[in-house]
Amino acid sequence: MISVDEARERILACFAPLTPRRTPLLDALGLVLAEPIIARESIPPFTNSAMDGYAVRASDTRGACPDRPAELRVIGEAPAGTPSPRWFIDEAIPLRIESGMAIRIMTGAVLPPGADAVVRFEDTDESDTPSTSRSRGVVRVRREITTGENVRHAGEDILAGSIVFEPGTVLGPAHLGLLASLGYSWVLVHPRPRIAILATGDEVVPIDWPLEPGQIRNSNSTVLAALVHQTGGIPKLVGIAADREEDVARHLQYTHDADLILTSGGVSQGDYDRIKEFLRARGRFEIWQVRIKPGKPMAFGFVADTPVLALPGNPVAAVVAFLQFARPAILRLLGRADLEPIRVRARLTKPVENRGRRRHFVRALLHRRSGELWVTPVPQQGSGILSSLVHGNCLAVIPEEWSEAPVGSEVTVELYDPSIAAAIFAAES
Repeated sequence: MISVDEARERILACFAPLTPRRTPLLDALGLVLAEPIIARESIPPFTNSAMDGYAVRASDTRGACPDRPAELRVIGEAPAGTPSPRWFIDEAIPLRIESGMAIRIMTGAVLPPGADAVVRFEDTDESDTPSTSRSRGVVRVRREITTGENVRHAGEDILAGSIVFEPGTVLGPAHLGLLASLGYSWVLVHPRPRIAILATGDEVVPIDWPLEPGQIRNSNSTVLAALVHQTGGIPKLVGIAADREEDVARHLQYTHDADLILTSGGVSQGDYDRIKEFLRARGRFEIWQVRIKPGKPMAFGFVADTPVLALPGNPVAAVVAFLQFARPAILRLLGRADLEPIRVRARLTKPVENRGRRRHFVRALLHRRSGELWVTPVPQQGSGILSSLVHGNCLAVIPEEWSEAPVGSEVTVELYDPSIAAAIFAAES
């Protein structure tokens, strides 16, 4: 048998990020940048007001208070979306606020020349008698304000010519918003890999079929497709192949555009496990016994230059094998650098046996108590008990060197959902 680490290393050595593709901005959510992003302009592109109020010289408000407001002459208005204020007095006056003047200004409007602050409507008598600029000749400011108050300066967020994002950045909603503000409607990213999923076995039937004696529904394809989607790939279900090599070959015809093929079942030592014979006959493959529990038999190789990862047929074993081997391969195809799950250390609340000298991935529930992390194995650990994954929120890892993990043992715990990790660390249970 080979170790989990060796199997993962040999699989990942066969994967590299997919060739970058220029993609519409909204389609790039969750994808990895393959180019540096240079700011074509500053953000904000001009100095503007952060509030609805009056553009003023801060020095004109010195000493202002409700009992002794500063009175300023309103000479115009500055609505958002216009390059300069509208003036109400002699157009011959220079386009500039002088001492004792104010301009009524809206959020996002260009700050007029001469102004160095904005006083909010709430800090003037505007709140007493709302009006437009044209009906108001004087505004009374009830609070002293400081230079730069309620002002957004040009380039205070991003300076033109600066590097905004480096290649390798995973694009989230905020990244897309910043790219949009810079005028990027398309970006160069590593595309989502297409993952073909094939179930095998005479006993496996579609999920909407009535069951006959000896049959089971195809849950593996559904859970693997969901895991592919969660990881960032595009799942493609290609059906269920019977335990005949010609039927496996027929279904694999539908995987010609895949970046990775996942199969479930057909790789153990049974008389009707045909996947391993097909892989040996049609492609370049290695059949492994991996030191992992649940699961052990697995195959990896290529059919027509497409990598194929043959997972165990038992549903929990298929999920655990996906998390250990397929997930990091998909992340590498995406161009991600973070291939590992979230790992923490926690103490066992119950003992765990580990016969067979295999690395045991125990379905468990991680919780926080009195500032310390504890992990409780769920009651049923059979490789066919899919509900054990529902009742747990993590995998507790028992090393292959341990035959038993007593209560209180500190073990590594793997978390695959960041929201679960955040909830655990945010609250005491």
